[in-house]
Amino acid sequence: MIKRIKHNKAALYLRVSTNKQELENQLEPLKKFAKGMGFKVVQAYKDTASGKRADRTAFNKMLKDAHQKKFDVIIVWALDRLSREGMSRTVQLIEMLERMGIAVISYTEPYLDTTNELARNILLAVVSTLAKAEREKISERTKAGLARVKRSGKRLGRPPVDPKVRARALKIFQGGQSLRKAARKAGVSRSSISNWQKVSKKGVSKRAG
Repeated sequence: MIKRIKHNKAALYLRVSTNKQELENQLEPLKKFAKGMGFKVVQAYKDTASGKRADRTAFNKMLKDAHQKKFDVIIVWALDRLSREGMSRTVQLIEMLERMGIAVISYTEPYLDTTNELARNILLAVVSTLAKAEREKISERTKAGLARVKRSGKRLGRPPVDPKVRARALKIFQGGQSLRKAARKAGVSRSSISNWQKVSKKGVSKRAG
């Protein structure tokens, strides 16, 4: 027998574009869906994505309320509404919510229902596997990109500092100026001067030996 965890209070989470009509088109079906499953909707959290920037104010508020146990389940239009940062982030969110005793249900993906204990375990196993494959794919693309850059003869990392700039920075610093002032006058970072100073001291020590 499949064990279904009892939940009563539901939160609806919607993340849509700037189209207000799209929000209403999702909100009403989610409300009816929640009612049909016997949930009492305590709040609908609505985020609007504008251009490339996604406003996650409502999402953050929902997580805060989840910590305070204001609801037992979160109903979303689709799982990708929780996060567009990839499968890994989605898995982290589901697991974090599970630890708080909060289930997740997807309206358009009936198999994504963690109120069902068996379905939850299968879902986390499958999504975790997909997340691992996603990380490996990203790693492979990164390695391939680095290899391509190396083959082209381009130098990786920061461009080298002009020896004259380096010498000037050390001269200013060794002349009694503070690290901050020397960095500002030479137009380099304080960490760079500090590292050059260490290398310079080592060079002096070797010559003295």
